[in-house]
Order: sequence, then structure tokens, then C-alpha cells
Amino acid sequence: MENKRELLVIGEMTPRMMAAFARDFTVHELSGIDDIPGFLNEAGERIEAIATFGAETVPQQVMDGLPNLKIISCYGVGYDGIDTQTAVKRGIVVTHTPNVLNNDVANTAILLMLAVSRQLVRDDCWVRSGNWKVKGAAPLTRSIEDKTVGIVGLGRIGETIAAKLQAFSCKVCYHSRNPRDVAYPYFADLVAMAKAADYLIVITPGGAATRHLIDRAVLDALGPDGTLVNVARGSVVDEAAMVAALREGRLGYAGLDVFEAEPHVPEELFAMDNVVLLPHVGSATVETRQAMGDLTVENLQRFFKQGRVTTPVPECAHLVEVD
Repeated sequence: MENKRELLVIGEMTPRMMAAFARDFTVHELSGIDDIPGFLNEAGERIEAIATFGAETVPQQVMDGLPNLKIISCYGVGYDGIDTQTAVKRGIVVTHTPNVLNNDVANTAILLMLAVSRQLVRDDCWVRSGNWKVKGAAPLTRSIEDKTVGIVGLGRIGETIAAKLQAFSCKVCYHSRNPRDVAYPYFADLVAMAKAADYLIVITPGGAATRHLIDRAVLDALGPDGTLVNVARGSVVDEAAMVAALREGRLGYAGLDVFEAEPHVPEELFAMDNVVLLPHVGSATVETRQAMGDLTVENLQRFFKQGRVTTPVPECAHLVEVD
């Protein structure tokens, strides 16, 4: 019987994914390895593949300790935890799971817009606490209808958000590195777009190039009536500047699915009723996570069986055959 190829799993995968991995690979889980240098010394040369959760980092120590690594299959659309420069230099193919999560991440962005604007959490507490009976009607909230929404990063998910916002008659504009062939107004200056917007939705990739893109200048431009929604990566927003802006009233509201040091969240946010907090669940529906997991497995299977993959990251597309 032919020996199975060996796979290193980094981060939490679904039972369905782990069962699929076990059929084709000898599986090692990084979370269960106490002596990583010892493991790499013993098994590193045999491991040809990594499967990693998008929010995890592939440690440099691990990359360096796998001399025969051929593919890293990322369970997520974001892959800023993977050193793609090193991967390209070594001829390692990196794949991810775009498109299958567009709708649910876009829905989460709009969910946060609505939850913040209509004070969903506050009004839920209003009922549960008995305030409705004692104090009467809850204070008025705000509508998102006809408002101006600036989208930071008009990629696949950004375009999906923009399309869904049409149902609310929102005026959409966007900022990205380069203008796109779309009907929405383009702002080369992010501060100018923040000043023009009622809501700023962040859905740009993470990584060094976008670290703290949303800084004090952007937050101050969005202003005391503005709302920040982040469904991208926590690193894109200067979190300390955001907390200070909310505390001082320079920023009105925030809906946040991601944070700089997850799962650690600034405790000052907990007491703010103008903020809605989610535990990085933008794509976390049963349907979408199954589709993401299946695509993660598919990329690995096709690479070793056919020499091709379905969804390489752009930096690595030239290294492998793509359908």
C-alpha cells in the first residue's frame, strides 16, 4: 500500500475537512505539537502540504523547517498570515477560498450597519431589562436609507456589499489603490471619502500595505455622526485611535467584526452602547464555511492528483495550472 503524503494543519478546521484530509494524507496538527523544533527535525522533510485557517499565521520557523513543502491551502479569503514572498521564491503554491464567502461577509457588513444604526443591542436590552414597561418607548434611532456609504476596498466582497446596498437606496462610493470600471464614484483620497460618507465599510485585505490605513485623520473626517464598519482585518484600523475617537465623541459609532489582537478586544468598548461587537464571524454560516472547507480540500486534492488548483492567490498563479 502506497504511503500517504503528509499534511500539517494549522488552526481549527471543521470535522468534515479533517475527515477529508485523513482520507488522502497523514495529518499532523500544529496545535497538538509541544516540541516544534523536534517535530520539524523528525518529520519536516516528509511534509509536503499545509492547510491553514485564514486568521492564523504560518510561523517562519515552520516554513523554514519544511524543505519539501509544495502547497499551502488557506481556509479563508484573507491570507496575510502567510509569507507569500517566501512561498513564491521557493515555488510553493498558496491557495485561498474567494467568492464562496462573498454574500455572507457582505451580509455581515450590512447587519452591522443596521445593528448600529437601529441600536439593535441596546433595544434588545431595553426589552429584557423591563425598561419598556417602566420607561416606555426606547429612544429614536437612525435610518440607513439614502445615506452615503464609502467602501474601502472594492474587490469581490466590496462589490457584493455595494450591490446589496442598492436595496436601501444608499449612495455608494469607494476608495482603492486604483479606480475600477464601475459606476460608483472613486475617491483617490481616503480622508476626502470619509468626510463625504455617513458610513465607512472596511473590506480591504490585511497585511503591511494596509496596516492602520484607517487612522486618526480618517476617523476625524468620518466624524461624530459617522459610523465605521470593519469586516476586513483588525490591523487595517488603528484600534487605539478608534477607541479614543469613540470615547471623545470624534467618531459617532462603530460595528466591528475584527480586532487587532484577536480574541483580545479593548475592554473600553464593552461599555459603549454606540458600538456593536462580533467575534470575527463574517463568513461563519454553516453553508459558507462548508463551501470554504470543501474548496480548501479541493485545492489540495487537485494539486497532488492533477498538478493544478482551483483558486491560487494572485502572487502564486504563475506557479501552477489553473482552470
